[in-house]
Amino acid sequence: MDNFLQVHLNLLQKNNIPFPELELRVLLNKTSVVDKEIIFSNFELSTIALKAFHQAIKRRINNEPISKIFNEKNFWKYNFFVNENVLDPRPETELVIEKVIKYFPKKDEKLKILDICTGSGCLAISLATEYRKAQVTATDISSDALKVAQINANNLCSDNEIQFVKCDLIKNLDTYDIIVSNPPYLSELDYKKTTKEIQSFEPKIALIGGIDGLKFYRDIAYLLPDILSSTSVVFVEIGNNQAKEAIQIFKKKKIKCLEVAKDTQQLNRLLVLQKINTK
Repeated sequence: MDNFLQVHLNLLQKNNIPFPELELRVLLNKTSVVDKEIIFSNFELSTIALKAFHQAIKRRINNEPISKIFNEKNFWKYNFFVNENVLDPRPETELVIEKVIKYFPKKDEKLKILDICTGSGCLAISLATEYRKAQVTATDISSDALKVAQINANNLCSDNEIQFVKCDLIKNLDTYDIIVSNPPYLSELDYKKTTKEIQSFEPKIALIGGIDGLKFYRDIAYLLPDILSSTSVVFVEIGNNQAKEAIQIFKKKKIKCLEVAKDTQQLNRLLVLQKINTK
């Protein structure tokens, strides 16, 4: 292996960066000055911007995620702008989009969609691009997060304007066909067990859902009866050990669970909910 590659591979390994070979390849390609992909077998030093590379690897060995270094994270079909004010969109959250499409296959309908705790806007924007005639509202309590979401909306779906609202969950009561949410759901204890990457570079406010991690399910459940019709469907992400308790929280507010969906690791990841018909 080229000495330059070996030195920096050793540096990543020494600092306990997971999958060091893969990470080194990503760092090289992110700082490349050529169009073709860089692989170790064809590596030439002249193909990278050295200053940018050294700055990036210095930040990476300080546990800063590659997404934050380059302000970019892929989700669904797009690259989203991210920074320290928003959570990185996770692959498992794509399950929300998949399930919405399963329950609402007619993409030309004029649906009303609400995204609670939008963060980077990844759910609202992905749904807006799938349902071009939909009216999409996205809320967040963080002004900084909403600035990021607006940047992503401008970049990715400027033809379908999303209404971004700064508030705690929702501002004005209305009825929505689809409600999605990936709320903070870590308990305070779970948060203490997270990695240095998460604690140092992800916003704490977007991660902790109260002492037991269930606060936002209680808050959302309290709101749902007033914003759901009999045909509305709710898609809310959960921690993998929260399904039973979260289902009971919603049931107390006359909201039934239609499905507990599993992610690619076969962990409980999503509740699909609907108002119980009392007639």
